[in-house]
Amino acid sequence: MSAKTLLTSLFQYKASVDEELLTALAAFPENNPSENLQSAFRVLNHAQLVDRIFAANLQKEPHGYTASWTGEPPAFGDLASAIRKTDRWYLDYMVQVTPEELEETIDFTFTDGGQGHMSREEMLAHVITHSGYHRGEIGRLLPDIENTAMRDVFAGYLHRAEPQRRGH
Repeated sequence: MSAKTLLTSLFQYKASVDEELLTALAAFPENNPSENLQSAFRVLNHAQLVDRIFAANLQKEPHGYTASWTGEPPAFGDLASAIRKTDRWYLDYMVQVTPEELEETIDFTFTDGGQGHMSREEMLAHVITHSGYHRGEIGRLLPDIENTAMRDVFAGYLHRAEPQRRGH
C-alpha cells in the first residue's frame, strides 16, 4: 500500500468520525452548556485551527495564526461547519496530491514564530494523529458520548466502510 492510499483512507476515516462526533455533540443543549461541554468545544476548535494551519503549510501559504488556541470557540454550528469544510479540503487535497509531492519537504512558520521543516507526508500524519488525540480527549470530557467515542478506531471504520472485510 502506498503512503497516498493509506493517508487517503485515514482522511476518509477522520471525516467520518468527525461527523459522528459532531452529531453526538449536537445532541447536547447549546444554551447554558456545562463546563465540560465548553471545554470540549475549545478542544475541538483547537484541533480545527491546527488542521487549518497545516492546510496552509501544505499550500506553502502563510497561515496567519499567532496561536493554535482561542479564548472562546465560535458557536457550535459555525465550528461544525468549519470542521466539515476543512475535512472536505483534506479529502480533495488527497485526490490531487502526487506521490512525489508527498515526499517534498516544506519550510513553514509555527504560530510562535519558530521555524519548522516537514515533509507533506509528515504534516498529513500530524493532522491525523493530532485530531485523533483530541477526539479522545473530548470523549474523556464527555462520557455521555462514549458509544460514539468508542467507534473512533481505524479498524472499526474500515469494517464499517467496507463490510466485505468482515467475511474474511
